[in-house]
Amino acid sequence: MVEGYVCGQDGKGISGTDVLVKDTKISYGQVVKTDGDGYYKAMFHLHNDNLGDPLLVEASAEQKNLKIEFDPKDLESERKVRVDFGSGCGVTGSPAWIWWAGGAVAAAGGVIGMKLVRSQPRQGRAKKKSQGKKNT
Repeated sequence: MVEGYVCGQDGKGISGTDVLVKDTKISYGQVVKTDGDGYYKAMFHLHNDNLGDPLLVEASAEQKNLKIEFDPKDLESERKVRVDFGSGCGVTGSPAWIWWAGGAVAAAGGVIGMKLVRSQPRQGRAKKKSQGKKNT
């Protein structure tokens, strides 16, 4: 995965910008557009023999040339690189949708946790009642 931001001189993301990401050795590439925050993501299916291939990333008349790098023995980690364009890309965190989704998960976890905590005293009372009946 190649991801990053395209930003203006003010450090704010530029939406709707075309970003070309291309493995120039095998002549495979794709053009993706930035979202409202200037974020883009291009996905590739990489094989171990793509290690070291030249990678061209271009946005707003600016080009960056890299080499595809990853650990071919690591089959668990996602193979990705971040490439930002423009001056002052002040965005260092995750895209907004990740924060929103994380908040939804945290909220759901909180609600589930509250239900578990609330149900414990009731279960305790029910056990005491059933034990009291057994002892009589």
